[in-house]
Amino acid sequence: MSKALRIVAGSVALMLGASLAACGGGSVVTVNGQSISSAQLDTKLEGSPVARSILQQMVQEALITQYATQNHITITDAAITAREDQLKANYPADAWSQMLSARGLTEQDVHDALRIQLILDNALQRNITITDAQIAQYFSRNHAAFDTPAQVCASHILVPDLATANKVEAALAAHGNFAQLAQQYSIDPGSKAKGGSLGCFRRGQMVPAFDQVAFSLPIGHISQPVHSPFGYHIILVTSRQAAQRASLASARDRIKLVLTQQQEAPLVQPFLESLQQKATITVSDPRFAGLFPSPPPMPSVAPATAAPASPAH
Repeated sequence: MSKALRIVAGSVALMLGASLAACGGGSVVTVNGQSISSAQLDTKLEGSPVARSILQQMVQEALITQYATQNHITITDAAITAREDQLKANYPADAWSQMLSARGLTEQDVHDALRIQLILDNALQRNITITDAQIAQYFSRNHAAFDTPAQVCASHILVPDLATANKVEAALAAHGNFAQLAQQYSIDPGSKAKGGSLGCFRRGQMVPAFDQVAFSLPIGHISQPVHSPFGYHIILVTSRQAAQRASLASARDRIKLVLTQQQEAPLVQPFLESLQQKATITVSDPRFAGLFPSPPPMPSVAPATAAPASPAH
């Protein structure tokens, strides 16, 4: 996982902890009439080792943001979008949005985390050098990782039984609107709201029965019901994308990002420690005492004394 995505994952924990700590004293859950309040939950969470980690992350984020302000570092929305697009390039079809959904992340969560990452990039860039030769060498060794395999773009209507599938198929034969029927009948929550659209995908990403039909069906054609472990699919192929062999020019930005992250990785922790050592961090809650120790005092240096004169002879 790239550093940016690790920061994203850390931000999830950070935001989860912050949101839980912000809860009032109301009930979170009731068990046979016995209420467990948010205050009780907060007490448990704040007393756990996870709370210390979350608090450290929150302090680090505050220090990085303050550093950006003090050093006039501005991260634009365009820069964040460009970095996110580089990350998305590693995720085919809807895999990016599926990954975010599985981790409980929103686009705003990603943008907040990437803003922090870009500040770090800016702060550490003077210590990083990426040459054309390094980029070319990495591309030569990892060429296949940047190639794009053939993909098919399709929509589907997933229903639980053959009777419903036949009903939908008849409606389509009578010139029914595919997207509207998907919203009406499909039981796939991920594509239903999008009119059944699955985006584009490569071979092997779907279950075998679905995969075989999708890659053999002509563009614009609708399949007969296809049975899979999930139910019955009616598939519409909307377009195809031929395989593309990457060039050094097309892969350059992605390679530079990878190499930058490799060089940056050992520099991040010392940088954060230096920010913490210069900061005034006051811990008011005794449960977190010692989490941010004060830097040791600078050793006092005694004034140099003159060397004794050599005895006269």
